[in-house]
Amino acid sequence: MKKPIFNKTFFASLLALALFALMGLSACGDASANQQQADAVTADERIPVRTARVEQRALALPVQASGILTSSAEQRLSFKIGGIIRKIYVREGDVVRAGQLLAVLDKTEIDAQVAQAQQALAKAERDLVRVQGLYRDSSATLELLHNVTTARDIAREAERIAYFNQQYAEIRATRPGKIIKKLMNEGEIVSPGTPVLVLFESGSDDWVVKVSLSDRDWARLSLGANARVTLDAYPETPFAGKVSDLAPAADPASGLYTVEIKVAPQAGKRFAPGLFAQVSIAPPAAKTFAVVPIEAIVEGDGLSAYVFVLQPDSESVRKVPVRMAFLEDRYAVVASGLEGVSEVITAGAPYLNENKKVQKMND
Repeated sequence: MKKPIFNKTFFASLLALALFALMGLSACGDASANQQQADAVTADERIPVRTARVEQRALALPVQASGILTSSAEQRLSFKIGGIIRKIYVREGDVVRAGQLLAVLDKTEIDAQVAQAQQALAKAERDLVRVQGLYRDSSATLELLHNVTTARDIAREAERIAYFNQQYAEIRATRPGKIIKKLMNEGEIVSPGTPVLVLFESGSDDWVVKVSLSDRDWARLSLGANARVTLDAYPETPFAGKVSDLAPAADPASGLYTVEIKVAPQAGKRFAPGLFAQVSIAPPAAKTFAVVPIEAIVEGDGLSAYVFVLQPDSESVRKVPVRMAFLEDRYAVVASGLEGVSEVITAGAPYLNENKKVQKMND
């Protein structure tokens, strides 16, 4: 009798293969489900963002500066010559009238110079009379007569100079006003032209703010340019101003140019010399700038900052460095860095980096 071809061992092998096949199919199904779940998690991890268009606007970049409020009627009074201050007749806050004597130098030296000039002139005149007599007697030449005549004229002018200096060895008020600053004291040695007193004309409304600007900013301005002035004394009240003077040359000490802005006072706001002021001057020439919502700006450091923009796939982002010009209300004015960029990310920008995925949520 023949043995069966399929024995028990054969059937066991077939059963094992079937079990392994079923397990493989189950594993494939689980892997597919896991991948779908991972894709769903990845989609859920995308950061929702909103974007805004980059606007191009023609703006006049303002010149920002700070200075001190003063008056064009303010005078810094000084002696014409140097010497020792003998007496100062006024104090800070004193009201003075035009022509009033304010200070005087010790005139010992200048009086001696006047006396010396007088004696030199008297001698020159005597010499001229003597030579004229000799010339009439043909005992002196015409050249000698001309020489002593010239010497007499020189002595006469020297006397005028001595009298003039004697007159300006004192300080008198050139107009009525108030002494707002005393810069030197009695007994001090003063050089010619060094300010001793500061006189402010009473009743003057000719208030100005003096600021110092670089040559680049100075060149952008013109007379009559509008300005916005804010005083620390009245931080919530802006004052209107106009550029009233542009210095024709730079200060040799600082290399900066002085600009005066005339300020229009307002009712109920009292001005005083020395108030600190912030000035924003609008130049007449406009320039095109990129303007974006201020929410788009991240990692600002001075004028340097960054914005995020969408990549072509609309899911990746790119970090773009920009250079700021200034802030205006709720917008940031960008000087450079957004060339060729049409929109920037606003909402969600602080949470981004270039490894993050995003989902655009604009309506």
